[in-house]
Parts: sequence; C-alpha cells; structure tokens
Amino acid sequence: MINSHAQPHQAYDEFSLVLDPAVYEPLPEDWLIGITDVVSSTLAIKSGRYEDVNFAGASIIAALGNAWGSFDFPFVFRGDGAAFALPPHGIMAATSALRQVASFARSDLDLTLRIGLLTVREIRNSGRDVRIARYAASENATYAMFTGGGLKWAEQQIKNGRYLVKPGRYATKPDLTGLSCDWAPFPSRQGEILSLLVEPNDHTSPEVFAALAKRVLAVFDAAPRQSHPLSGDKAIPKDSGRQVDANGWSAVAANSDFRKFDDGLRLTLDCTREQIDRVEAILIPARERGEINFGLHRQSHALMTCLVPSDRPDSHLHFLDGMGGGYARAAEKMEEGALGDVVRHHAPSLRTQPTRDHDRQES
Repeated sequence: MINSHAQPHQAYDEFSLVLDPAVYEPLPEDWLIGITDVVSSTLAIKSGRYEDVNFAGASIIAALGNAWGSFDFPFVFRGDGAAFALPPHGIMAATSALRQVASFARSDLDLTLRIGLLTVREIRNSGRDVRIARYAASENATYAMFTGGGLKWAEQQIKNGRYLVKPGRYATKPDLTGLSCDWAPFPSRQGEILSLLVEPNDHTSPEVFAALAKRVLAVFDAAPRQSHPLSGDKAIPKDSGRQVDANGWSAVAANSDFRKFDDGLRLTLDCTREQIDRVEAILIPARERGEINFGLHRQSHALMTCLVPSDRPDSHLHFLDGMGGGYARAAEKMEEGALGDVVRHHAPSLRTQPTRDHDRQES
C-alpha cells in the first residue's frame, strides 16, 4: 500500500499510534483475504536459501499489484509469505496471481508456496475480525497494519488445508516487474539483528496488549535511529557498478518496513544484547500471565527485498527480514513457547500410572 488519494483513511506517521486499537477500521464483509506461505521454509533457510524464501514471500505483492494496476491495496510481507486484502471484484486477479506465483516458486525457485483465499465474512463467522490502519513510514511509502486476529486465524486454516486455491494447470508467469533483491546483507552495528514476533492470546484485551507493545517499543526507540536495521550510510549493492547517493539511500531506509503490526508486533531491528534482555524481561512475565506469546530470533545480518512500482518509482517499498531465519524462525520459536505453556499448564494434573505386569514384558 502506497500513498494515494484512492485511500481515504488517515495515515499515521508515528508507529506508536498504530498500536492504539481505536485507529483501526473494519474491512467490508465481502472483501477477500489472500494468504501465501512457503512450505518448509525453515529447511530452505537452513540450507542458505534466505533470499529465495523472501523473494517467494514477496512475489504475490508484486504480481497482484502489477495485475491489479495499482499497489493501493492492504498487504503485509511476512518473510516466508504475505497476506493481502482486495475488494470482491478482484477475485479473478487474486486467484490468477496466486496461481502464478505458486507455479513460479515451484519452477524457478524449487519451493512450494501454499496459497489460500477466503472472505472477511468467513473470518468473522469464526469470531475473529480483520481491521486495518495505515502507517506512513515516509511521505511516499504507506504500509497497511492489521488487527483483529483474522489473518492469524486464516493462515492457520490454510495450513490445515481449508480455503486453498488449487494450482492452475497452465499458469502463466507472474509479472514481477519491480521486485528485486539487489543489496548485500546488512550487518548488525549494535550487536544483533533481532526478528521479533509478539501476539496477544485470544482472551487478551486490545488495550492490555497495546500497553505492553508500547513498553517493548520504548526499549528499541531509545536506541540510535530507533534500532533501524539499515545504516544511515550507503549500503553495498550486489552490482558494483550501481551507485546510490546519500539522499537516495536515506529514502530507501525511510521507506522500509522494519516495524509493522500484523495481528501483533512484527519487528526486524538492530539492537544490543542488553536491549533484548530488557524486552525479554517484559515479555516472559506477560507470557506466564497468559496475556501473550512471542518468539525472537537473533542473527548477524538483515536482508532486504525491494519493490519499485513502475508507474510510481518514488513510492519504492523495502521489505526487511533477518538473514539467519528471521520471521520464520521467530514463528517457530513462538510455537515452541506456546507448546511449553500448554505442558506447564497441564503438568500438575499428570500422574505416573502404575506399571502392569504385562507392560514389563521385554520386547
């Protein structure tokens, strides 16, 4: 989503403001929600295919925007996948783009991309919602923020085999014009590149979660450049012949999505170990109280995948993730934390059963 007069909603230029649940507006019931997800992404990442996973994750945003003729629709990059919302008359464009990127991932990247599509009505029938706000990262780049638990629920349903879009037999190549990964990985300057996911549990009120998220954000905001993972200096392009001046690089950094709200906090940061310790001191007790779940992953470098719309090159968008596993590893650790909570919760009720004589027989 980029700045456009076609979007009537107010855009907030301070990230802390989009932590307020009151600024979010519900999507119409007949709108479509699309989800993509690289299957077995952590295995691909462990084999060093970070860039391929991120490129596959961002591909639906480029393909759909180019097919739709505009990038003024809500979307979010999630590292090994993405989510988007589109009005109902976009169903053909959405279905076609999903099939195209799944075919592309399989044939060109040797990755399996899970694809799904459902309506906001179906999400609301489950008791969840999809509400959006707009965060202006800069004058030229605005990102959609999502809340209501609907995207999280939809992703889980699609992983369980519901709402899947069947691959097309004769899918054409997606139009990925403007999508690239032209930069060398960005090393941490503070000590760690942190991928952090923090999500509220179902019974946690939006107000309680917002207060906790602001405490977390305050730790990172106190650091130089708000813990931005891109340096203020020029980066190193993969093409040694390409040059970007200081003003151009400043615009790239300003347009990046290192902070977003996607049914919870989704952050890629450059921070110190002490900052991470302080944040864990906030999050661990909140998880023990049953308010949240979280996952974090530390690595040495960040990666950036870029999208430059051909009709509006000033509105270039830059998707950030950690190079050593990033959001995919943080999500894996969040699932491990949730499982650990279940085990701890039920541990007092577990009892060792007496061994019967026939159980003692040797095999």
